[in-house]
Amino acid sequence: MKEILHSVDSITPMHCTFDECRDYTRNFAKSFYFSSFLLPKEKRAAAYAVYTFCRYADNIVDGSVMTSAENIREKFNELNSFLDEVYYTMERSRDSDDIRTALPNQLNRSAFAQTVIKYKIPRKYFHDLIEGVCMDTEHKRYNTFAELENYCYKVASVVGLIMTEIFGYTHKAALPYAVYLGKAMQLTNILRDIKEDYQMGRIYLPAEELKWFEYTEGDIAGLNMNENFAMMMRFNIDRARAYYELSTHGFPYLTNDGSRTTVVLMYKIYSRILNEIETYGYDVYSDRRFVSTAEKLKLTGLYLINRSERRKYSKLPDSKHHERLRSLYPNMNFDM
Repeated sequence: MKEILHSVDSITPMHCTFDECRDYTRNFAKSFYFSSFLLPKEKRAAAYAVYTFCRYADNIVDGSVMTSAENIREKFNELNSFLDEVYYTMERSRDSDDIRTALPNQLNRSAFAQTVIKYKIPRKYFHDLIEGVCMDTEHKRYNTFAELENYCYKVASVVGLIMTEIFGYTHKAALPYAVYLGKAMQLTNILRDIKEDYQMGRIYLPAEELKWFEYTEGDIAGLNMNENFAMMMRFNIDRARAYYELSTHGFPYLTNDGSRTTVVLMYKIYSRILNEIETYGYDVYSDRRFVSTAEKLKLTGLYLINRSERRKYSKLPDSKHHERLRSLYPNMNFDM
């Protein structure tokens, strides 16, 4: 809880420098920080600035210092006013060669403001993100997967879209695949954190699916790992893996300056959490499943020396690729 208090009260995107954002990311996003070491310096710094913003927005809701809906609204009003100022400055500074000289004094220190203006990140992404984290104050349960998928898009996929603007891409076809990677990662978080989320009063697993598998809220409260739970976990892991697999088709469109490798490593490391959950017999109740630093180093080394795999993720698909994907996944959107 001290970490959340510190991040909400002191570490804000309105005032954080690039160095402070780097330190913050290193402390709170270990997998992302590890994967980012191959990014060019400026892109790496920009990614840390965006992470700080996203974490700050999330902590407004999760930090217990916000004891009322009124206090939460006040914090988000401040955040939206800050965004208004950033985007107003962006409009005024379109022809400026020096971003920092174009920034008013109150924004000059903000790494996030400089990042948004430099990479021209669409305002809608941040609007959707804030709307998504606010859903945690309004929706403690989800009835259908469609409802949950909308939540995953807003809290995770839009982060992927923002990062894609920073990393760079050769074709906008990269964007829908970034959406699927974000959803896969958020579904992984949900499976890993069932116990912790329930302790915060939240159940993300859709009610209709709990009913399918005859697994109840009481079972979650009692940390019941019966056969129904195992079947439900297998179903959800398979679905998350399908999203991960879909996302790989977007890798070739990413800039090959370390950005593509960063995303591939995030995909490999985060999807490996699902393996960890399986290894422990779907037991996400007794301990939090994660990928060790040694395993991250192993995954990274194996990828960097595997030329055939690197070629696979750099080969652009043929002209009929999207049509094949549409036939395989008729309910998924491949247009942005």
